[in-house]
Amino acid sequence: MNAAQNNQLLLHVHVSNFQKILKFCYFISLCLVFVSCKNASNTKTTEDANETVETESETVSTANSKTILFFGDSITAGYGLDSTNDAYPAVIQETIDSLDLNYTVVNSGVSGETTAGGRSRIDWILNQNIDIFLLELGANDGLRGVPISETQANLQAIIDAVKQKDANTKIILTGMELPPNMGNSYTSEFRNMYAELAQKNDVAFIPFILKDVGGIPELNQNDGIHPTVKGHKIIASTVWETLQPLL
Repeated sequence: MNAAQNNQLLLHVHVSNFQKILKFCYFISLCLVFVSCKNASNTKTTEDANETVETESETVSTANSKTILFFGDSITAGYGLDSTNDAYPAVIQETIDSLDLNYTVVNSGVSGETTAGGRSRIDWILNQNIDIFLLELGANDGLRGVPISETQANLQAIIDAVKQKDANTKIILTGMELPPNMGNSYTSEFRNMYAELAQKNDVAFIPFILKDVGGIPELNQNDGIHPTVKGHKIIASTVWETLQPLL
């Protein structure tokens, strides 16, 4: 083999080895790309799984939240306030949230509501699960001079409906006081009616929901009947004293 042939053979060997090295490097690069893509995919899958778990946890938390329903008239509805967020049910929700308690407040107050009106809509209200039911009605009956027996029968019917729907629902009954111009006999019977209902049905009782608010000008709006924002905060405090032990 002459020198020229020998050089050609060496060149062929070098080229062949170089091609093998290139193929090996290409193979390694493919492997690295595959591993990188797989890791990225796993990371994305993990992130998606975490987001799914968080979403499911929030859903479960919401589903497991217990309900406190305030069933009342303009006092509960927050009549005259700029926002229902200032009414005492919303103030109580803020307290509940601050304590990280798993309860949701539902404000079912209707301005001008009478016990007869409440009785007519109670079945619709009870289409939802209620853990604690606060009953605040009767003031409009009293101001209209509705017979005590009629008001009492309506309140009893509402309490019966709640118990029939779920015997485990805890009930709070709130009482109301009437102005003296309604007559001593009527106002006295009206006041005693709530105490009798509470005792008969063995439910939690707040004798006067407007305690420390009713009759105090600076805590009421111009009509002298409906509480101001500050008045609602006091009402919330009064209700909370009875509500908290039930949570």
